[in-house]
Amino acid sequence: MNSLGQLFRIHIFGESHGESVGIVIDGCPAGLTIEVADFLEDIERRKGGVQKGTTPRQETDMPIFKSGIFNGKTTGAPITILFENNNTRSGDYEKHRAVPRPGHADFTAHVKYGGNEDFRGGGHFSGRLTVVLVAAGVIAKKLLNIAGIKIVATIKEIGGEKDIEKGLQKAIDAKDSIGGIVECSTVGLPIGLGEHFFDSVESVISRAVFAIPAVRGIEFGTGFASAQMFGVDHNDAIEDASGKTITNHAGGIVGGITNGNELLYRIAIKPTSSTPKEQVSWNWETNQKEAFSVKGRHDLCIALRVPVILEAVTAIILTDLMLLEQRLKRII
Repeated sequence: MNSLGQLFRIHIFGESHGESVGIVIDGCPAGLTIEVADFLEDIERRKGGVQKGTTPRQETDMPIFKSGIFNGKTTGAPITILFENNNTRSGDYEKHRAVPRPGHADFTAHVKYGGNEDFRGGGHFSGRLTVVLVAAGVIAKKLLNIAGIKIVATIKEIGGEKDIEKGLQKAIDAKDSIGGIVECSTVGLPIGLGEHFFDSVESVISRAVFAIPAVRGIEFGTGFASAQMFGVDHNDAIEDASGKTITNHAGGIVGGITNGNELLYRIAIKPTSSTPKEQVSWNWETNQKEAFSVKGRHDLCIALRVPVILEAVTAIILTDLMLLEQRLKRII
């Protein structure tokens, strides 16, 4: 649904072309200093139009605090943050209402909700909602920073190319969209976060990561490459009492529990579903297939905007895990 987390719990709401999108953050300890300036850097990183290959649609995206913050500090009550939608062009979507776009949720949402869904810009399924995840991530990262935990996500490749510009040029030359791989690293984690089986660190991170539109795969540590390794090579030998390992094929998680080493994972981002290339889809009014091209303002490569979102969802999950282990409240 629209909620995530146990103690540090978020609830998102809004649609791409609605009045606003927003988030309610419950469980943030009282006393954390919060101001608008804290959000500006990460919000800027997520924005379209500020880097080659991203959508021309730009929103001011200034956070509007509605509850949970008083005199510049968190109160311990739920925090509500809104972001207004001002730069919309809903007419781009009215024209092709009866022709569901391949790769989008148009058809599945139409069937599931009986035609009552807000289809403009993808509605509640839109990547527009990731701005509220980034906002929650800003707060979560502030909490983690107090504990000395740092999260950094970077683009590893675009279209199979390590050279990002070369990968983007492939899409430009093809007049099409393209995918990429993003890696996330977390250092400073204590040993012991997570539970075995269903609440393993891999499980809870993966659930949050797959909520990011366009994510198609995830791997921790050596990931799929481990299927070609021998056990003696894949096992991470422990060096000392701190749990430091000589290698990190496990990606910092063993038995579903953090082992104190770098938490490392990568995600695969599909090509942006909205592509200028002509495609074929089914028209539910005429009951016929027809050729069409997607209009509007879209990203050439959505992976370019994912790193800050990936940091955010990772921070949200790790903050929740830290609170569950009572490792945050006592240091604020």
